[in-house]
Amino acid sequence: KKLENEIHVLAHEKFNIASPKQLGQILFVKMGLIGSKKGKTGDFSTNSEVLESLAADGNTLVQKVIDWRQLAKLKSTYTDAIREHINPITKRVHTSYIISGASTGRLSSAEPNLQNIPIRSSEGRKIREAFIAEKNNQILSLDYSQIELRILAHIAKIPSLKHAFEQELDIHAMTASEMFHV
Repeated sequence: KKLENEIHVLAHEKFNIASPKQLGQILFVKMGLIGSKKGKTGDFSTNSEVLESLAADGNTLVQKVIDWRQLAKLKSTYTDAIREHINPITKRVHTSYIISGASTGRLSSAEPNLQNIPIRSSEGRKIREAFIAEKNNQILSLDYSQIELRILAHIAKIPSLKHAFEQELDIHAMTASEMFHV
């Protein structure tokens, strides 16, 4: 809301920031910015590439629109979606882990997917801070460290894989070096 208000002040009018058509009108008609072409529909492009280029030129309003889009995406993709998965009895979020859900064969989280909550941005970390363990419980963050390959190495008795895991080598780099004899 704060960014939305700042954008409206800079634009000297209220408009739907999520509307590419309205944003294009503000940036390229009202403000006369250059850097976008009209598409097939006759509207200006306001994709991230166009906005990043304008922001690099020092346009404050455009930078705030970029920031707004990032926060809006976090809100819609994560906070709003996670809220829909609160268990009415426990008042907590419970994910399910699926071994056959990912095409890679890796363990995946679903309903909600808690594995894709961003961790690199401060905003993503704030979302993760919302997860609080009940009294006398803990939340664990685990990296299964290629558990499927570890099981494969053990069951199939593949000495090179077993050795790589024992030595904490990068499995992918080791495999590539064996394939290309380097």
